[in-house]
Amino acid sequence: MPLEIERKFLLANDGWKNGVTRRICIRDGLIASNNGNKARVRISDSNATITLKSRRRGPSRTEFEYSIPYSDAEEMLRTMCDGQVLDKVRHLIIHAGAVWHVDVYECILHGVVLAEVELQRADQKFDVPGWVGEEVTRDPRYRKINMLTQRIVDLSESQTADAATPATPSTSFPHGLVWHPADPRKREGNGSLKR
Repeated sequence: MPLEIERKFLLANDGWKNGVTRRICIRDGLIASNNGNKARVRISDSNATITLKSRRRGPSRTEFEYSIPYSDAEEMLRTMCDGQVLDKVRHLIIHAGAVWHVDVYECILHGVVLAEVELQRADQKFDVPGWVGEEVTRDPRYRKINMLTQRIVDLSESQTADAATPATPSTSFPHGLVWHPADPRKREGNGSLKR
């Protein structure tokens, strides 16, 4: 049975940028979600896949991934994801024999940066780079659907506040998720996650 064993972290600093070996542009769309099980379509550069994932049990879950025609993936993203499409650039970094992914989100989640490492076993020991911060694998606030929902709420609230007063809006994202400096509603920080 194919397993995805993954642990997710905030970033402590920008030191990861020095070790990037490859960048991949990704568009992810959630087609369906049922009690933690989900179906997702993804375009990674020129490759397209559809993935079925089971509910997570700790850092592990069952994952089935299949290649599909690029044009099919584009149509699914356009018609089947109900606006739940996320864009990100995945940066691959090799550290102490492990492949780390640093995902830098764009568009609606602009400013969110998270690190992940995929493992062979749930109890596998691995060396944590100095640029990795707090682990958030079990924190539901850092699931993509929850981050997207929270950002939509924040944007809606800030638009309502902007209509009422000219005050600068704030976000209620989990600690460390900040607006990128390019965003006119920026908060303090450099756009990366902090502890």
